[in-house]
Amino acid sequence: MADTTWPGRQLIVAAQGGDVESIAALVSGAHPHVRRFAHALCASPEDAEDAAQEAMIILYRKIGMLRASGALASWMFRIVRNECLRRSRLVLHHHVLMEDTPTLSAEDEVVRRLEAGRVATAIAALPADQRHVLIMRDVQGYSGRMVADALGLSVPAMKSRLHRARATVNRTLHGAQDQAVGGDDV
Repeated sequence: MADTTWPGRQLIVAAQGGDVESIAALVSGAHPHVRRFAHALCASPEDAEDAAQEAMIILYRKIGMLRASGALASWMFRIVRNECLRRSRLVLHHHVLMEDTPTLSAEDEVVRRLEAGRVATAIAALPADQRHVLIMRDVQGYSGRMVADALGLSVPAMKSRLHRARATVNRTLHGAQDQAVGGDDV
């Protein structure tokens, strides 16, 4: 069975102080946990491995910036989560750029891009806790259980945040649409 404990406080403090052997031991001890985070959060195994590698590089370079030795797991989770999101955005952006849509007129393409921009703006305006759940569940396609586990939530709490996020985005999009339609009637 895999070791489920993170490196101890003494090792973290020594690594923060610049002790090379402690830094190496810390990176080695944290790596299985970081890989597990990455495989739970990233869209593909390749992205997960790349995200884990990037997180380990950041740990190695910036361990001295960690404020509290007990916060290593949450710090690494945030780094992995951000790297997975960054990679997901790159893949999505690349897919949109490479998408072959010759049947769309120039006008249809402009409308599609404007609509995508409106959706992205509405999602970006969500509170962080709702935004993370919405992106992981609806954009990245993770199961509800995976999202809940990755964010340290119960499934009902995750579902509640997801519902609020979807409702807010829906209101934002329909509210802007109603204002645009209503503005023409004046």
